[in-house]
Amino acid sequence: MGSSQTFSLTDKQTEAMDCITSEAKHNALGGGSRSGKTFLLMLATITRALKSDNSRHAVFRYRFNSVKASVVLDTLPKVMKLVYPGLWERSKLDKTDWYITLPNGSEIWFAGLDDKDRTEKILGMEFATIYFNECSQIPYASYITAKTRLAQQCGLRLKFYFDFNPPSKRHWTYRTFISHIDVDTGNLLQNPEDYTYFLINPGDNQDNLASEYLDILNNLPEKARKRFLLGQFSDDDDNTLWTDEMLAKCRVLGQITDVIPEFIRIIVAVDPSGCRGEDDERSDEVGIVVCALGSDGKGYLIEDLSGRYSPEKWGKVATDAYDRHGADKVVAEINYGGAMVESVIRASNPNIAYGEVRASRGKTVRAEPIAALYELEKIRHIGYFPEIEEQLTAMTTNGYMGVKSPDRADAMIWAFTELFPRMTKRDNKNKNRDITVPTAYSAFA
Repeated sequence: MGSSQTFSLTDKQTEAMDCITSEAKHNALGGGSRSGKTFLLMLATITRALKSDNSRHAVFRYRFNSVKASVVLDTLPKVMKLVYPGLWERSKLDKTDWYITLPNGSEIWFAGLDDKDRTEKILGMEFATIYFNECSQIPYASYITAKTRLAQQCGLRLKFYFDFNPPSKRHWTYRTFISHIDVDTGNLLQNPEDYTYFLINPGDNQDNLASEYLDILNNLPEKARKRFLLGQFSDDDDNTLWTDEMLAKCRVLGQITDVIPEFIRIIVAVDPSGCRGEDDERSDEVGIVVCALGSDGKGYLIEDLSGRYSPEKWGKVATDAYDRHGADKVVAEINYGGAMVESVIRASNPNIAYGEVRASRGKTVRAEPIAALYELEKIRHIGYFPEIEEQLTAMTTNGYMGVKSPDRADAMIWAFTELFPRMTKRDNKNKNRDITVPTAYSAFA
């Protein structure tokens, strides 16, 4: 947009600015597509950077290519040229490390949380503002890691900004900003007034949108219409790999002995962690599950023994399950611990049949073939497994959206991968690419 244009906010956008400039530390804008959320939060970030010389600010999105395309090369110059004429030309954009330096020495850094090396480099710095863009795609663990860097003392009140098209009610954004639940503990937030949420939809930005665009949104399928036009959270994530309905169909209840076939192979799978014991609340649990292949060709989830164990304890839990079920093998993921994992197992039972598995691909890529087995109704759960099932329904094509590590689900996935090797060895190349939607003709991104 040319700098000769006049700039003004709609009434609803003015209300949104009042919300995000409040004293609350965590400020979220949720709502439908193209309502001006990114524009408003970039405006707030730039203004903060201009108010404090040599301050540092960060914009995170799940994938770097997306933040570069939609924010750095689109929204950022639009905001500067429209609101602060001449600022874009006087600033310097570094396209190697991807940050912009303003005339007063302040910097705004841009990063994708999927790039481990780049993220670690940026997280070595401190920021006065951290903005999570499209955080419906950002896993909770990635958000928590980045959150630790809001620490720069520069005369500004420290601020977190968030924007998103409302995802599933299972997502951490709903639990945090709508239910005011502490995601880690499950308790109510101690300071809910420190978390503001403002709903803003495309209809609130219609002065800056083509009428045809609103017509498109209004004619979407109902579930998509509620999300992208009305900004409503859904009961299920469109991108989830497992749904409650899918899991309900796979459940075996009643007289188990009447419906369970003979097991022709049984696997105990272990997903280790750095846990030191049951009192170690900071570490992830050790995932330990027992799965089997039935004579009917279906897989069966038999037992979940996961928990907070010391290495000595989890080694015994796994080998006891091996003996109790007459299992064929113990498989353990060795990315954490390496040779130590086998030594723990062998110390408990030196004669056990043991195999190693290594995570060379992301959780989603490993999970998709197993989710496909569920869709084909080739997996059965013998009873209820609430912890595993909660983790499964938090796995999406955009990554794991649960609270902590999916240790139980990971162990189950390793077990079924071992039991169905032909069906799980497939090419997943390019399965997890992010798609950037072209922007509409509007100053508001």
